[in-house]
Amino acid sequence: MTHILKAALSVGTVAAALLAASPATAFPAVGHRGDPAVVTTDNETPALYDDEEGGNASGDDPAIWVHPKDSHRSIVIVTAKEGGLRVYDMRSRELQSLAATEAPRADTAKGRYNNVDIAYDITLAGRVVDVAVVSDRYNDQLRFFVIDPAGAAARTPLTEVTAADQRFLFNPDRKAVDEEHTAYGLAVWQPKRGETYAVVTQEGATTLATARVVEVDGRLGYTSVKKLTMPSTFKLPDGSTWSPCAEPGVLPQFEGVAVDQKSGVLYAAQEDVGLWRLRLPLGSGGQPTLIDKVTDFGIHDAYDEESEECRPIDPKAKGFGGNRLTADAEGVDIYYGPGSTGYVIVSSQGDDTFAVYDRQGKNAPVGGFRVKGAKGADDVNGSDGLAVTNRPVGDYRRGLLVTHDEPESGPDVDDERDATNFSYVSWGEIADALSLKVTTKAGNDPRFR
Repeated sequence: MTHILKAALSVGTVAAALLAASPATAFPAVGHRGDPAVVTTDNETPALYDDEEGGNASGDDPAIWVHPKDSHRSIVIVTAKEGGLRVYDMRSRELQSLAATEAPRADTAKGRYNNVDIAYDITLAGRVVDVAVVSDRYNDQLRFFVIDPAGAAARTPLTEVTAADQRFLFNPDRKAVDEEHTAYGLAVWQPKRGETYAVVTQEGATTLATARVVEVDGRLGYTSVKKLTMPSTFKLPDGSTWSPCAEPGVLPQFEGVAVDQKSGVLYAAQEDVGLWRLRLPLGSGGQPTLIDKVTDFGIHDAYDEESEECRPIDPKAKGFGGNRLTADAEGVDIYYGPGSTGYVIVSSQGDDTFAVYDRQGKNAPVGGFRVKGAKGADDVNGSDGLAVTNRPVGDYRRGLLVTHDEPESGPDVDDERDATNFSYVSWGEIADALSLKVTTKAGNDPRFR
């Protein structure tokens, strides 16, 4: 049964609070961006092709699983939408390819795997396991895959353990699911040992949801779905009201989400709006805060049905945006330092860069970077999802960031096909370029107790 939060903020209450706030309070200013730093990568996964020959595989979102004893056995798990999942080792070699199979339900459809995150130390059938949690857009539900403790040394690193006939997350029935306003972005939240939730966004809507992960007949499912509707319209300092432009019936959606496991703070990227901070459980801890805005925030556009594009009503309009995120604001993850220190990293898909913010306080911006290819790897463009860990993994002794790259290019890539992949970037190199701290202790990240 779905429990709509009694204390949850509806679209009206959240928007009203923002509309009532002064411009300085509602939309805090950020510092001048300057030129982003440049870091390099020479380690990238094989190209995925979004066509029939390639299994309609389109890369989207990565997650890093850290082996508890041998970091070289750590793995990267990525979504490939209709192409399922891929598992790679620390040298970006493919270890496993899993098809987007039909969900275990009576009214099933083949899957479309959009986002992935890792849940550590879940009790299942009497043993403690780590699990990849995945959003399945075509079935509007979660899918679960146990990670073999051998990691990269396992013959089959992932095995699905999704319980049968799990409820739809956002829709009442299969007919509504087929409209595809379904489970989209995803992050795992583990507030204490023995308690695991998935935070999920809805495609084409402003709804966020949490679902508690539970054991069901020796497999994994979920219960206690709670929802929160975020704003889709905003009052601007000039007195006008603004909504991001989209095709009819589509609201400004969220995708990238990440949870600070120590504080219970959720960071959520609303693609055409900016980066939000709010407290979990949903509806607790005061009003959501819009930390930073995309550059074209407040520019009034009109949707052109013939071209299916949004165009500025006034081409000279400057808007009220920030200067670090160019729509879409996409992937989000957290680098843990000691205590409340560390960083929030966001991919700025529209200009092929990444913005970095302080993890503590008001999340002040601390810099930005772009990723240039080296030794045969190409530059990172149009990044969607990203994942970061402070832990040493493989040869990345000062931590690792993995990012989606689209389009993938290079001498070994068929440029006549739609190619994507994922690039590995040393956190140490990012830290050096931006004068950030490197702290690799396991205790910094509460998931590694």
